[in-house]
Amino acid sequence: MTNAMPRWFKSSYSGSGGSCIEIAANLVPSRGVVPVRDSKDPDGPSLAVPTSAFVRFVAGVKGGEFRG
Repeated sequence: MTNAMPRWFKSSYSGSGGSCIEIAANLVPSRGVVPVRDSKDPDGPSLAVPTSAFVRFVAGVKGGEFRG
Protein backbone atom coordinates (compact mmCIF):
# COMPACT_ATOMS: atom_id res chain seq x y z
CA MET A 1 0.00 0.00 0.00
CA THR A 2 1.14 3.50 -0.71
CA ASN A 3 1.59 6.35 1.73
CA ALA A 4 -0.01 8.81 -0.69
CA MET A 5 -1.95 11.60 0.92
CA PRO A 6 -5.41 12.51 -0.38
CA ARG A 7 -5.51 15.41 -2.85
CA TRP A 8 -8.95 16.84 -2.11
CA PHE A 9 -11.10 18.17 -4.94
CA LYS A 10 -14.40 20.04 -4.86
CA SER A 11 -16.53 20.16 -7.99
CA SER A 12 -16.64 23.40 -9.94
CA TYR A 13 -20.45 22.99 -9.78
CA SER A 14 -20.30 23.61 -6.04
CA GLY A 15 -21.68 26.99 -5.19
CA SER A 16 -21.20 28.96 -2.02
CA GLY A 17 -24.22 27.36 -0.35
CA GLY A 18 -22.10 25.28 1.99
CA SER A 19 -23.56 21.84 1.23
CA CYS A 20 -20.53 20.47 -0.57
CA ILE A 21 -18.37 17.40 -0.41
CA GLU A 22 -14.81 16.89 -1.52
CA ILE A 23 -13.28 13.73 -2.93
CA ALA A 24 -9.72 12.49 -3.33
CA ALA A 25 -9.68 10.55 -6.59
CA ASN A 26 -5.88 10.19 -6.52
CA LEU A 27 -6.22 7.21 -4.15
CA VAL A 28 -8.33 5.10 -6.52
CA PRO A 29 -5.41 3.35 -8.28
CA SER A 30 -3.46 2.51 -5.12
CA ARG A 31 -6.22 1.82 -2.60
CA GLY A 32 -9.39 1.17 -4.62
CA VAL A 33 -11.37 3.74 -2.64
CA VAL A 34 -12.65 7.26 -3.10
CA PRO A 35 -12.28 9.22 0.14
CA VAL A 36 -15.18 11.64 0.71
CA ARG A 37 -15.39 14.44 3.27
CA ASP A 38 -17.49 17.46 4.20
CA SER A 39 -15.89 20.55 2.66
CA LYS A 40 -16.97 22.65 5.65
CA ASP A 41 -14.99 20.40 8.02
CA PRO A 42 -11.66 19.58 6.36
CA ASP A 43 -10.16 18.38 9.64
CA GLY A 44 -13.14 16.13 10.36
CA PRO A 45 -13.68 12.51 9.39
CA SER A 46 -13.75 11.16 5.88
CA LEU A 47 -15.43 8.09 4.39
CA ALA A 48 -13.49 5.61 2.26
CA VAL A 49 -16.05 4.57 -0.37
CA PRO A 50 -15.16 1.57 -2.57
CA THR A 51 -14.56 2.75 -6.13
CA SER A 52 -17.31 0.54 -7.58
CA ALA A 53 -19.89 1.96 -5.14
CA PHE A 54 -18.83 5.54 -5.89
CA VAL A 55 -19.12 4.92 -9.65
CA ARG A 56 -22.66 3.55 -9.14
CA PHE A 57 -23.57 6.55 -6.96
CA VAL A 58 -22.38 9.05 -9.58
CA ALA A 59 -24.28 7.18 -12.30
CA GLY A 60 -27.41 7.32 -10.13
CA VAL A 61 -27.03 11.06 -9.59
CA LYS A 62 -26.57 11.65 -13.31
CA GLY A 63 -29.57 9.39 -14.03
CA GLY A 64 -31.86 11.29 -11.66
CA GLU A 65 -32.34 8.44 -9.15
CA PHE A 66 -32.14 10.75 -6.15
CA ARG A 67 -34.60 13.44 -7.12
CA GLY A 68 -37.43 14.00 -4.68
